[in-house]
Amino acid sequence: MALLLDLIGSALIGGILVLQLLNMSLFIQNAGFSSDNELKMQQNAKTLAEIINYDFRKIGYQFDSTAILTAEQKKIKFIGDLERPGETGAGIIDTIEYSVLDSTFAIATSNLRDIVLVRILNNADSIAGPSLGLVDIKFSYLDSLYSTTADLSKIKYIKTELWVEPTEKVDNFITGEKDSVFTYWEFTIHPRNI
Repeated sequence: MALLLDLIGSALIGGILVLQLLNMSLFIQNAGFSSDNELKMQQNAKTLAEIINYDFRKIGYQFDSTAILTAEQKKIKFIGDLERPGETGAGIIDTIEYSVLDSTFAIATSNLRDIVLVRILNNADSIAGPSLGLVDIKFSYLDSLYSTTADLSKIKYIKTELWVEPTEKVDNFITGEKDSVFTYWEFTIHPRNI
């Protein structure tokens, strides 16, 4: 009888240990996926910021008049020499427009809040890449005293705010729900030529 109780007790303890190992394995897998997803989200935010920063620094380059044509919260249109920076006398001035498309245009994402940032060069070449998890963007226009302005000729700084979420939501192993993490990226650009 004691032998039977020992076998049952050993099987019960062994079963509990196996369940604990499976639980730990699932937690480690979920934590790894969540960590990778957050890293990808931060890299996407950095990529978006670098693209915007590259173009905005060239606002007004090789152009003598008011370089910003449209200054809205989700849209900006400006003039500058993007194609041949540094070449004087090339005579090619570019018109660049940034705007957003709603979530129906976002592809390769399961996040229903994703929007797409569109870059239009010279009113013809439209580049709309993947969403990269962008869920909101806001442009603010500041004068030389860092006060918000709507006067296109007084804009000296452009503050950009990005809200980025993962393109794939992560299941939280503990709560059983989808985690909603996001990153917020804010930067202010001072184009030297305006």
